Amino acid sequence: MAGKKLTVVISQAQGKHPVRSKLEEEVAGSLLMDPRVSISLIPNLYDMAADHTGLVFLRSLKGPFVLLGWQYPRALHWTLDRQQIPGHEGVTELIDDADEDEEELETEPSESIGSTKTPNRNIYCIDMRVSSNPQEYVDEIHRIFEEENQQPEENDQLVQLSFNPTSNGNRSTNGSSNGSTNGAHSNGSSQNGNSAPLFDLTQFILDPAKVEAASPQEEIALLKSAQPPIKRRWYPVIDYSRCTNCMECIDFCLFGVYGVDSIDRILVEEQDNCKKGCPACSRVCPENAIIFPGHKTPAIAGAEGEVAGLKIDLSKLFGGSDEDAVDLAVRERDAELMADGRELVGKSVGLSERYVGRSDNRERDDLDDLMDELDDLGI
Repeated sequence: MAGKKLTVVISQAQGKHPVRSKLEEEVAGSLLMDPRVSISLIPNLYDMAADHTGLVFLRSLKGPFVLLGWQYPRALHWTLDRQQIPGHEGVTELIDDADEDEEELETEPSESIGSTKTPNRNIYCIDMRVSSNPQEYVDEIHRIFEEENQQPEENDQLVQLSFNPTSNGNRSTNGSSNGSTNGAHSNGSSQNGNSAPLFDLTQFILDPAKVEAASPQEEIALLKSAQPPIKRRWYPVIDYSRCTNCMECIDFCLFGVYGVDSIDRILVEEQDNCKKGCPACSRVCPENAIIFPGHKTPAIAGAEGEVAGLKIDLSKLFGGSDEDAVDLAVRERDAELMADGRELVGKSVGLSERYVGRSDNRERDDLDDLMDELDDLGI
């Protein structure tokens, strides 16, 4: 991307959060006059509906970009992938110290199904909860710019995606799920050559030229006010770098959230069927591949922490509740079934054999070994 600007996109925090909003504005204001950077503001990535123009804008981006948001980087990356904004995970040095420690606990993952047709560009996802100092984000963006500036020109290719607002939610061949795309190119023009724009994508881009007539803060406030409000959403996001297509989620979920595509790959098909606040399917996923970005438990919200291929919340091991995740998932599912006036099913439906009929006579597994090691340490 030699000689070209690096696009930086800020995914705004949910709701009216003055501290987070101030940090967004400080980062955007610091970058607004930087000739190396093009800065944009979008509504919260996770909450935007598939046909929102903010997602159309993201699909139009050419080459690498940086996304700053209020979720774990893994959650941000796979939410982008779900919305047909694919790319390779760019490595960022601005991460939480706890995440860095947890990465050392990971082992080689099982063979995953992965995304398909990922374009040759990096997407750098940064969690804005890591630091309250705007300069740290500015410095990291400058580092990424220099890193990308060393990449060969072929890295800078246009992601040829478009969008059809009438999509029914079927999965595309790139491994994301929100419908195939038809209609809006990076310049907002239709595929048939008509130059009339379908969407005004400039509503997300901060224009340095306007700062002459207004302060950066006023320019940012105007851009934010021009964006229509969106409602909060709740749905699972699949990490295809971990998913092995075991289908346990589709067996366990009884609300029609999951489906399969034309080549039998699992996908989140009807996201709005998901029950708000319920993460039960994530608890039974053997590869920790199901993310609920808004959940309070880091392991479910997309943190990297994992032990020996098992989805284990380390905070539970160090003095917290020792409640079995599967038992909790079953109760969460039964609660939602009861709320819908449906029959409770307990463990009788949707669980693989390894989760049913556990007893003290079962064979030892990696969790047992881990607990013994912790006991030996005197923890």
